[in-house]
Amino acid sequence: MASLDSLPAMKLVRFIFSTLLVTSVNSQTQCRNFKSIISFGDSIADTGNLLGLSDPNDLPASAFPPYGETFFHHPTAEFLGFPLVPPFYGCQNANFKKGVNFAVAGATALEPSFLEERGIHSTITNVSLSVQLRSFTESLPNLCGSPSDCRDMIENALILMGEIGGNDYNFALFQRKPVKEVEELVPFVIATISSAITELVCMGGRTFLVPGNFPIGCSASYLTLYKTSNKEEYDPLTGCLKWLNDFSEYYNKQLQEELNGLRKLYPHVNIIYADYYNALLRNFQEPAKFGFMNRPLPACCGVGGSYNFNFSRRCGSVGVEYCDDPSQYVNYDGIHMTEAAYRWISEGLLKGPYAIPPFKWSCLSSEIMNKMSLDTQILDEQLLQGCLKF
Repeated sequence: MASLDSLPAMKLVRFIFSTLLVTSVNSQTQCRNFKSIISFGDSIADTGNLLGLSDPNDLPASAFPPYGETFFHHPTAEFLGFPLVPPFYGCQNANFKKGVNFAVAGATALEPSFLEERGIHSTITNVSLSVQLRSFTESLPNLCGSPSDCRDMIENALILMGEIGGNDYNFALFQRKPVKEVEELVPFVIATISSAITELVCMGGRTFLVPGNFPIGCSASYLTLYKTSNKEEYDPLTGCLKWLNDFSEYYNKQLQEELNGLRKLYPHVNIIYADYYNALLRNFQEPAKFGFMNRPLPACCGVGGSYNFNFSRRCGSVGVEYCDDPSQYVNYDGIHMTEAAYRWISEGLLKGPYAIPPFKWSCLSSEIMNKMSLDTQILDEQLLQGCLKF
């Protein structure tokens, strides 16, 4: 079995999880020291669940090199003195005292049967958001014991609700479904996310981090699939496909409106929107500013075409090439970003301005703040020197 680091977004999740274990925020801007993390979502938050659910003789590509290379020079959670948040599936005997992760790569918000009825096929996993939530509720006696202890655990946890829903759209768009059909999924996806948040609020949940979708028009997979000679379809500044980014913005706007409604219904609950879209888009708009090469759209790991991506020969397959310096790239495997890009996303969330409402840092000890400042300074210097490797 591959290590947890095999999943491409591991460092984004690890950096956010470990840092938020020691910070706090609520609707009254008072300190809340989170005691644990409870996570739901897809590959952006998966710390090993897909591997735990997979047949050992039929592992996903993320179980093999080049997945597993590191960007940070040490596990950030260990650096800050906290354990990693373990995956639930395949690790039911793990220590979940500091948190538990139910996110599964390839997961959808909607049920696979709902998508199948609309001709949208999901072949990676059938662990939808409702399955993850059911796994959580059914495991509560083992996670926390008595009902009062469980309510206390949920109340004092940071609950990461996603990213989830992106695959509902990915599977449809990869099958070249008309964007109007894909837009019809949006209210269903948002209702599913909202329902999950509501259920967790009723169980005692008080703090939620809810990410939006990425600028998918900048993804090497979509740029390859929908490549066109019509220059009007591309953003002249970034080279991204405008209509796909427009779709992401449409979804994110609808999601934020729903979150605003939930905030009014539950004023005692802090619901933070994570603006993944703009936190990542700036890397494509001003790549040099963030240490990336001037053409940041091609994938680091891939083969063929203008964007180094081929659906038939994906990263992790035999013979697929891997770039010498991934820190110069934004796109990693055509679908996920590099850990260099995830680092900038995580900093944009934790330090601003891409968390709404913003995080409050008054609860961090000076020792941890100094460690974070020094680590960031070292990484910045290495990026400027062009010597940072995965």
